[in-house]
Amino acid sequence: MIRKLLGATLALGLTTLPALAEYPEKEIQGIIQWGAGGSTDTVMRAVTPHAEKALGGSIVMQNVTGGVGAIALNQVVNGDADGYQILFGAENPLLYKVMGLGDKDYNDFTPINVLARGVPILVARPDAPFNTYPEMIAYINAHPRDVKFGSTGPGGLPSVVTAMINQKTPIDVTFVPYDGDGPALTALQGGAIDVMPAVLGAAIEGIKGGTMKTIALFDVEASEALPEAPTIVSTNPEFGALLPWGPFFGVFVKKGTPDDVVAKLTAAYGEGAKADDFKALMDGRGFKMMNISGAEAQAFLAKWQSTTAWLVQDAGLTKASPADFGIPKP
Repeated sequence: MIRKLLGATLALGLTTLPALAEYPEKEIQGIIQWGAGGSTDTVMRAVTPHAEKALGGSIVMQNVTGGVGAIALNQVVNGDADGYQILFGAENPLLYKVMGLGDKDYNDFTPINVLARGVPILVARPDAPFNTYPEMIAYINAHPRDVKFGSTGPGGLPSVVTAMINQKTPIDVTFVPYDGDGPALTALQGGAIDVMPAVLGAAIEGIKGGTMKTIALFDVEASEALPEAPTIVSTNPEFGALLPWGPFFGVFVKKGTPDDVVAKLTAAYGEGAKADDFKALMDGRGFKMMNISGAEAQAFLAKWQSTTAWLVQDAGLTKASPADFGIPKP
């Protein structure tokens, strides 16, 4: 009799236990590292509505700026690893440690999707006395410090591309600092500087409009958005060891987030990245679609960090050696 009562009680208890909620059971907070209207903001707001449909949940997006993206990163890394805070970021965190900007980076996160990467391009004012990369190097060698290069400060795309150039074909030029590639490209079009390393998406309209000209695309293959632009490896194959490289856009959650949550988010953003309007946006801006996750995304991030951290280290731009953080030299 006692056994029957215990069995009945146990059965009743099992039937009255609350069912485990399916993720997501509430709104997800999406933290964007950069301000409204920037490239990261534009990319994430374009892909996320498609991911929401695939996920069956709502993602409320918020721009959290400051600290070269570190404030947003720290907000997510200091939160719960439950998938209810997502970081929408770019490449900058992988340089935080060597640049002295923080002690956290994407190694403290699980990549949900590395969506796309930008392609660097070297552009010049239309009347610059050179049209190709070898001609530019020859002119610089013949006219030390006469050529003005635009710059946006340590760790930015222009400084990394310049570090690549100095590693393979050292140059003696005058650097002119600007607060972002937008003002620098405007200065280039006005003749205040001669050359600017930029991302293709920011320069493509000026190139097509004839207000600047292409010197070299820093990639291993031509761009469909600008097929006439010569790649740097077509004239200087030694750059191939450093490429492909470029700024990127990714979706991340704090490490330790449950595997099933990671799987659902990964599937959702994988589907979102296939949306026709999103791919059209990426193609139109000259970005390279990636749509990678898991081990493939982790391998990409590790290679990017290794290549870039040591490039800026060798260029004397870091506050600490990558070796101090176990970042291997490529």
